[in-house]
Amino acid sequence: MHLSPGPLFSNLEWKKEEVKVKRRGDDIKYTAKVLAIGAECDIALLSVESKQFWKEAEPLQFGCLPRLQDAVTVVGYPLGGDTISVTKGIVSRIEVTSYGSSELLSIQIDAALNPGNSGGPTFNDRGECIGVAFQAYRSEETENIGYVIPTMVVSHFLEDYERNRKYSGFPCLGVLLQKLENPALQACLKVPYNEGVLVRRIEPTSDACKVLKEGDVIVSFDGVKVGCEGTVPFRSTERITFRYLISQKEETEDSLGLKLLAKKRYSLPMFKGEQIVILTQVLPTDVNDGYEDMGYQQASLEVQWYTNKEHSSPNSSGRFYMAVLEREACAAASFRILKGNGILSERSDDLLEPYVDPMGDNGEDFGETTHEFIMAGIAQT
Repeated sequence: MHLSPGPLFSNLEWKKEEVKVKRRGDDIKYTAKVLAIGAECDIALLSVESKQFWKEAEPLQFGCLPRLQDAVTVVGYPLGGDTISVTKGIVSRIEVTSYGSSELLSIQIDAALNPGNSGGPTFNDRGECIGVAFQAYRSEETENIGYVIPTMVVSHFLEDYERNRKYSGFPCLGVLLQKLENPALQACLKVPYNEGVLVRRIEPTSDACKVLKEGDVIVSFDGVKVGCEGTVPFRSTERITFRYLISQKEETEDSLGLKLLAKKRYSLPMFKGEQIVILTQVLPTDVNDGYEDMGYQQASLEVQWYTNKEHSSPNSSGRFYMAVLEREACAAASFRILKGNGILSERSDDLLEPYVDPMGDNGEDFGETTHEFIMAGIAQT
């Protein structure tokens, strides 16, 4: 399976269930099907059935992970332009970086990356694709810091889909760790000098719960020694965070679900009645127009009920997205959404009873409300 060359696409146009793409130098829009979305690695896999679209197209060849100061060339369509843009730079750092909901290996470069560059290929001086541009860091104190998804992350995504016919994700160990830099702590735990990380907590739903317990010290992983700062050897003269080794395994759990469970167990509510939820996807329908970007987030959910007869507007703090939904329209669309997405029921059996706030004095029955609108505040956490 090959990653389609970035310069082939001069524009992508998203409209609910479908994506429109254009070839470079062409004015015909082709319909593409979204086969898989890897939100945690910022990659999507598209398929175009039209043979005309692929005529004379050649797949890119993946190269190896580059080294520091290797020359790179970034290709894309930044700032909404219709013609291709090429910028050059060097590799300035290779490290594990936050992709939002996960931390994976990334390549830092000093070539200019601007809005619209995301998804474009990055080449080495041999013309091999060494990754996909995905974000830039901007502040008044820094300049020319961009990040590239390396081919080993892209290959993991593609191989996962090819093997399972779906994207299952990157693995999560399901534990909270602590560095062991303090000599007194090392002596107390009777671990070798400068080795290992302490297991503070273990998520009970993870496989790690079967073999680890709180207070254990992980001194090696797959035969690789783990340092007291949580790092492992990487190539000849480099070190990288221990989490890199975990990300190289295949997914066996819903890693995003594990992170949610960990937060629910170890975090305190930020307001009365808060329930921590995970909004994995906003299913497309007219009542959800404009709320598509709220998907794939670990979130807190605060619900308020009001009618259009009230004089005051619904309240929302500055940290929330605000989604207003018409109750009758939601009820009318519910069956259509469930049927169209192959969902058997709108809720699990344990949620069939009306909701009662456990922190309230008498509880509030959301199942019997006659209000006309729902205001859902969704806060990314």
